Amino acid sequence: MKNKIRIERAILDITQEELAQRTGVSRQTIHAIENNKYIPSAVLALKIAKVFGKSMEEIFELDADD
Repeated sequence: MKNKIRIERAILDITQEELAQRTGVSRQTIHAIENNKYIPSAVLALKIAKVFGKSMEEIFELDADD
């Protein structure tokens, strides 16, 4: 699953740590999601999208492999 978390964080000028705190996960989890090493749960994906004021579909995109 592709995502635009890094881009959206840059727009809001927030760190991985800040996003982690806002969503209730560790910085390592955010890092893993950004690098496509971990697929978030639907709940976490919704929390992340809410931080950015966007829909889940605007932040996450399915790969052909998904």
